[in-house]
Amino acid sequence: MATVATEERPKRRLRRADWVEAALEAIAQGGLSAVAVEPIAVRLGVTKGSFYSHFSSRDELIDAALDSWEESHGRSGLERFARIDDPAERLRQVMLAAVAFSQSGAPSVHVSLLAELGDARVRAAISRVTDSRIGLLTRSYRQLGLSPQRAAHRARLAYATYLGLLQLAREAPRRRLGKRDMARFLAEVDSVLVKR
Repeated sequence: MATVATEERPKRRLRRADWVEAALEAIAQGGLSAVAVEPIAVRLGVTKGSFYSHFSSRDELIDAALDSWEESHGRSGLERFARIDDPAERLRQVMLAAVAFSQSGAPSVHVSLLAELGDARVRAAISRVTDSRIGLLTRSYRQLGLSPQRAAHRARLAYATYLGLLQLAREAPRRRLGKRDMARFLAEVDSVLVKR
């Protein structure tokens, strides 16, 4: 009688980036307390040993996740907008992306991190991302001809609009804008926040 060899599926080999991405998903769903090695390992389909081949501690994973979020939502995340030559179009694209995300209902790392401002690492990461975003907005308004002070105020107003929309959409999903309302809202945003 011949024996049939069963093929074993090769075990998935995770990269450090896989753990960081899973940590960011956990943060978006439940804040820093949701970054727990065992539940993330289960979700990834691996053992805790995989974690320890990439990180020495949970804190190291959190630091890496914050660094990744800061890079993707601050520095490199803003590059696609910074490459738009026309400052008015750049502002429109920034506001379109901000409004669309705020209304998507997708879990937000940013919103979850705002509840964690007691953690110095979180406070520093959010501060740097906010500085990058407001800096891009301020430069864009300056290029439209606004004075330094008006450009800074307008940038804060635009960014506060985004944060407010994020919060409103999460506290009461019924307040999210529908497609028709979104177009009208964006036209209003353009008239108030983009046009001089």
